[in-house]
Amino acid sequence: MRTVLTGLTFGESVRWHRDRVWFCDWVEGEVVAATPDGQREVMARVDTMPFCIDWLPSGDLLATAGGQARLLRQRDGALETYADLSAITTKPWNEVAVHASGNAYANSINFDFPGGEYRPGLIALVRPDGTAVTVAEDIAFPNGMVITGSTLIVAESYAARLTAFTIDPDGGLSDRRVWADLGEGAAPDGIGLDPNGDVWVADVPNQSCTLVREGGEVLRRVETPLGCFSCAVGDATLYMVVADYSDPAKMFSSQTGLLLAEDIG
Repeated sequence: MRTVLTGLTFGESVRWHRDRVWFCDWVEGEVVAATPDGQREVMARVDTMPFCIDWLPSGDLLATAGGQARLLRQRDGALETYADLSAITTKPWNEVAVHASGNAYANSINFDFPGGEYRPGLIALVRPDGTAVTVAEDIAFPNGMVITGSTLIVAESYAARLTAFTIDPDGGLSDRRVWADLGEGAAPDGIGLDPNGDVWVADVPNQSCTLVREGGEVLRRVETPLGCFSCAVGDATLYMVVADYSDPAKMFSSQTGLLLAEDIG
């Protein structure tokens, strides 16, 4: 395992895109792209958190503005409102995943975190015209999401599982099923697709990133020195953002975060 970057505050939403590893530093409000040798560039700034990223088929960056209940699109360097999600819920919006059709899926934990009374979360479909509609509910703290073909997979952090849906031709979600039961004590956060179609699962309290096959079989486990919040695979390398989570208050004021890389080729 090698360290690509140090001094992150709160890294999340790791993605591999155009030969660079991208991530969001929630506290600094930065979307960062880094080369495998650690050359970094701030690609966008988002002034609310949480925020996560993906790309439209056009190549435009899409970002959740979680605290503002909006989905943002970057064109000509500027972020503009792509969809207003407040009619669905004003509670924090988290991950976003874009389908090849141009439809985007954003999830919301649907309660104030931390400290608020728990409520099940949801997933919304955001069409290319910016209209949004709820397509899945009763999700136990929706977190990382990936799309593979016509399947959307979401991590349910409070249920220790990955849940899958079939993406219908009209963009709706159907055939809800447990893709992988991760077992008691698991706390899935960000997830990333492996080239073989398996899924890497970042787990903060268990300080690990685990490769899981559909059905729940564990194929590989990478131990991390700090809590692992998100992950992505690019160029036969697993990239992970980690941070010291032992004191949540200090997570927002100290720079313990790291971007790590592990050869999985």
